[in-house]
Parts: sequence; C-alpha cells; structure tokens
Amino acid sequence: MKNIQSENEVQNRKFQAIVLGAGISGLVSASMLARQGCKSILVMDEYDHIGGNHLDWSSDGYTFDVGSLIFQDDSPLLNHFPELLPHYVHIRPRWARLTPQGRITTYPVSVRDDVLVDGPLVTAKILASALYSRLFHRKMESAEDFARYWIGSCLLARSGLKTYMHRFYGIEPSRIDIDLARKRMLWISENASLSGILRRLKPRLKKPAPKNRQLARPKEGFASLYAVAEEKLAKMGAEFHLGKKLNAIRKTEDGFEVLAEDGAYKAANVVSTIPVKQTAALCGLDKGTDLGTITLITLYFSFSGSRGFDEAIIYNFSDEGAWKRLTVYSDFYGKAHDREYFAVEVISNFLGGGVEDAEQDFRTHVRDAGIFKGDLKLEGSQILENAYPIYSRGSQQHADNAISALRDFGITSLGRQGAFNYQPTARLSTIEAESALQDIELKSV
Repeated sequence: MKNIQSENEVQNRKFQAIVLGAGISGLVSASMLARQGCKSILVMDEYDHIGGNHLDWSSDGYTFDVGSLIFQDDSPLLNHFPELLPHYVHIRPRWARLTPQGRITTYPVSVRDDVLVDGPLVTAKILASALYSRLFHRKMESAEDFARYWIGSCLLARSGLKTYMHRFYGIEPSRIDIDLARKRMLWISENASLSGILRRLKPRLKKPAPKNRQLARPKEGFASLYAVAEEKLAKMGAEFHLGKKLNAIRKTEDGFEVLAEDGAYKAANVVSTIPVKQTAALCGLDKGTDLGTITLITLYFSFSGSRGFDEAIIYNFSDEGAWKRLTVYSDFYGKAHDREYFAVEVISNFLGGGVEDAEQDFRTHVRDAGIFKGDLKLEGSQILENAYPIYSRGSQQHADNAISALRDFGITSLGRQGAFNYQPTARLSTIEAESALQDIELKSV
C-alpha cells in the first residue's frame, strides 16, 4: 500500500483523479473510478484514518463506536469490497424506543403501546386527530406537517416522534425540510395509508422472504476493516493522503490543483464527498455558506447492574433527556471486565452544551426512567463536528445551488456530505455514489 506522507514525495504529483473524503462514499467513488479505467487515483482526507465518520474509541478492553452503524451481507458495498465480509461480526440486533409514557416498546411505532394500551377513549382521540389532519392539514411544508398529516397531532406527540425529530436534526420539526421527510420518512405514509393498514390486516399466507444477515464492525474496531478496503484500492491504482489540512482547489489548464498544507496535488478530475460547504469554500465559491451541520457528542459508558431492557439499541422518543440513541456494544462483542458497555449519542445543537452537560443530563434521565440501575461509569467521550447536515427548510435548495456551482467548476460532489443527502446506511451511500459516477466522463492526465 502506498500512503503519501512527506512533502518531498508528493510535491506537484499528478493523478488522473483526486477523491476528497475517505468515508464509504469516497471509497466507493475510488472503486467506481478505477473500474471505469482511471489509472491513478489519490484519496485525500483531513482525518488521519480511512472510514470518515466511522470512528471508534478503545480503552482497557472496551471498544466503542460513534453511532450505531450496522451493515448487511447483501449490501452493494460488498460488490466493491467482497474482502470485507469475513471481517464483520454477525449479529442479531433488536431495536426499541423509550416512549413519553416511560415504556420500552417497538421502534419506530407500536399500535398496542401507542394507540390501544390506554383504553378506548385515548384510541378514539388518536383516530379523530388523524382524521382531522387528513381533512384540514393537507398543506405540507415541513417534516412536522408531513408526519401530522399521516398520523395526526395527537399520535405525533404521544408516540414521541415529534420530540425525537427535534433531537435528531437539531432543529424544531416545523423547520425541517419537507423534501427530507418525503425521502426519509416514507415509513410513516406507508404504514398510515389505507393500503398499508389493509396490508397488515391480511392473513400472512406466504412465508416471509429470507432476510439479510446483520453485521457489525470487527471487535477491535474499524481500522482493521478499512485496511482491507485500502489494500484493495491500492491494487487498483489508488493512493491515500491522510491527516493534512486542505487549503484550496484551483483550476488549471489541464484540470485541477488541490493545495494541502504539505504541498500541491494535480489531477484531471476531482470528486468530492466532503461537506459541500467546505468544497465550495476551497474552490473560492460563495455558495453553500448558509448550510449548517450537526455536532455529535458520544458518551462511552460501562455498566454493572440491571439495565432494564433486553434490546441492543434504544431510541429516546420520550419528552425528557437530550440523548437520542444508545447502543449496547457488549451485546455484540461480549462483556469486558464482567461489565456491559454502551455508547450514547447526544446532538450538541439540541443540548446546547458539552460533554459534562450531556453526561449529567443522561444520568438524570435514566435515573428518572428507571433504567441502568447499578454502577454506571463514564469511560470516555468524543465530539464529532460535521456529523451530518442540518436539513432546515430551504437548505436543500441552497445545497443544490452549491452542487450546481461545483459542477460548473468541474467537480462532482456526492454523498451524505457532498450531496447534502441523508444516507443512514452503507447501502444507500454505495448506491448513490454508483449512480452519481456511472456516467462520468473522465479526462486524461
């Protein structure tokens, strides 16, 4: 493998293509370019590791992640890197959510616990609210409007979905872009529509189709996983330049010049998967300046005692607490020092504070909720800026304008960050990278 490190080795080197960002979108982009005949590729990232925001933190036998990422064995990512498959750990995760009523129940919604459990009067109120919304709230301009139209104001609040949207996106649901809701909240309309209800009521005569297997990163962390992808890409003509600040991107007579803190890198083609706002600024464009991003705080805990639930992943749909999700990694990898361990995600934009505030808020909330009764110890924490975009109303249009300006400049911008497009799985990141680059016209060096 060739890892570019020193200024003497890289000054003014030329490549056929440069890929900005070494996350999944960047790795798939490099693979796509190589498959289309690109002979020399440089993957650049200001992070000092491959994998982008797929981060882990290890200490004293514990290994934690940023986020709750789960892969599948039928993911198109493995079409590019089949060598990854033997390195994953096969898991059987279960998901649940903590409701405003203090129940641990089905994620993302439970007819029994959200609609039926508190009696016919509550059920009637929920149904009347849903009917009223269908008749009188047909205009949809935000994610809140979208959800309210399909399930009604009563269930929107009672299920905790409204509060969770605020936690996840860092802004009030009334400010979340309607385009995001239509793309990423289709499960609401699919389940709340008449056809969806009838589909669930039909007797299941056929056996369910086989499901894909769920996978997690290796126990030792992401580094060993992405080293396999790095080795595969190196054989395809890719090199990696990591841990150096990017300063500017200039157009030249024969392509582009990417200026980093340790030198200049020239290429006929540039593909960007880093935040579109950052790419535009590097190119000297004033587009995308209004685009915001989420800052994610992750708390790493170990625990001994009674945790109060069996599921590995819990989403916080309650009305209290700033944390949005916790993932019990010891359910996948086994205990360490006879203790369970898990990660808790908190959106700094929602909390309005840092690690100390996030820890205190979590401890107070789980105490009041009656979970994690025992010895709860903070092992560490991590703060990640630019975790994902803030999808406020009108932001997609600003992003589209910036992406269009970059296209006119000659740069293809794609991915969760580069296309300002929420991609919750490696599957979606792969598919969208493939789609964006399938017809790219590569210029020669």
